[in-house]
Amino acid sequence: MSGIRILRKIVKNEAMKTDPKEIYGWRVFLLACSACFGAASFGWDSGVIGGVIKIDSFIKDYNLGDTGSVNSANLQANIVSVLQAGCFVGALAAYPLADILGRKWCLVYASIFTLVGVILQAAASGHLEPLYIGRFVAGLGVGAASVVNPIYVTENAPRAIRGLLTGMYQLFIVTGSLIAFWTNFGAELHLHGATKYIVPLAVQGLPALFLFSLMLICNESPRYLARKDRWEEAKDVLRRLRQLPDDHPYLQEEFQEIADQLQQERQLMGDATFWSLQKEMWTVKTNRHRGILSILLMVFQQLTGTNAINVYAPTIFTNLGIQGTSNSLLGTGVYGIVKVVSCAIFLLFMADSLGADGQPVPVAGYFALAFIFVFAAFFQFGWGPACWILVSEIPTARLRPLNVALAAATQWLFNFVVARTLPVMLATLGYKGYGTYFIYGSFGVIMLVFVYFFVPETKGVSLEHMGELFGEEPVESKTAGENDKTPTAVEIPDTTSGSQRV
Repeated sequence: MSGIRILRKIVKNEAMKTDPKEIYGWRVFLLACSACFGAASFGWDSGVIGGVIKIDSFIKDYNLGDTGSVNSANLQANIVSVLQAGCFVGALAAYPLADILGRKWCLVYASIFTLVGVILQAAASGHLEPLYIGRFVAGLGVGAASVVNPIYVTENAPRAIRGLLTGMYQLFIVTGSLIAFWTNFGAELHLHGATKYIVPLAVQGLPALFLFSLMLICNESPRYLARKDRWEEAKDVLRRLRQLPDDHPYLQEEFQEIADQLQQERQLMGDATFWSLQKEMWTVKTNRHRGILSILLMVFQQLTGTNAINVYAPTIFTNLGIQGTSNSLLGTGVYGIVKVVSCAIFLLFMADSLGADGQPVPVAGYFALAFIFVFAAFFQFGWGPACWILVSEIPTARLRPLNVALAAATQWLFNFVVARTLPVMLATLGYKGYGTYFIYGSFGVIMLVFVYFFVPETKGVSLEHMGELFGEEPVESKTAGENDKTPTAVEIPDTTSGSQRV
């Protein structure tokens, strides 16, 4: 139980003080880590491709030409951004699939798409067509996982550490990027010829392989099972996750809240169709507020320029005066370490409570490089993990897949815009593309105002009570009587006192 004591010292909210210690067992952490390998797939790809397009053998085999020219910049942008295009489609497709297949199996199938895409990329051997197809197919899997992953973790996590576990999505992104950065660096130093880029492209399939293997042994979301009226399975899963007996007050309360929320939603809206959910999202004021907030969070997350640096870090470091492919890749690796450490610190303590080769680096280059690292650190303290936490926890259970799908699709759309435009911006907006940084920096001022006035605090609030932050009436726990005819009234076995209806 020493781990529980440490957790309670780190996470500071009321739920952590009052909820039973048994619910913080190894199962919830294994489940979160397993699902988050979907995030690692995106981080790994972002880290790999930015370094690969700077490797000499890749430039030669794929005929990139003069990497400083506009034509080469366009080709690089196409190679990078086709993954984001696939992610956009995958994110939209994941919305209905998450309800049809379930959260667990949607992640399993997403991992298969990612693996197929990685194989095509590694086998392209200088041919652009299979490289494009492979990146698009991998994007389908990564985009689908980006929608389902936060939903799955959120719906399984105890309320006190929901932010910690959901925010691990961002931690796995930056960890994947970190490993990819150093993989590129090692390949540049120790491999030769085409293997310099083939090996990094191939090993990016590891997170998808882990996702596939681990999700097969993980449970389905209890809230998803409840929505499908599989109540016995839902309670059994929840009991195993929380490691509590059927008659424990905490388990009864959590299960009752799930039932009450679903009952309330069904009474208001009846059976759902795609268009009825769209109507519910955009005509009900509190839902509309949450949907718009989620979309804007993802727009602004990308307008920080974080993925511009993630993907094109070697190019940016070269522009700052870091000469030589190995040195720019080394700088990228250090950048990855800063991101991982900063994100880990945020999740633990706040989520819930170079020059070489004889070429001197200009003083201004050192200054800019230092602030890139500062930016990376502060991004992981807020806009990185917090956006994924918020968009997955603020909607109702009924609208959560749609809300997260729209938010994730928006994120991938603007990620695509950034990936597609940045090389051209660096080649055209002033000397070494300095105008690019002014454009992205200006968005920060707008974001500050947006967060201050429009983003609520959700720390320690259960999913079933999240609507109260947006003006909804409190969800009241109701025990159904003998004449209860609502869709959620079911018999729940109670080993100590017969049966109980919820």
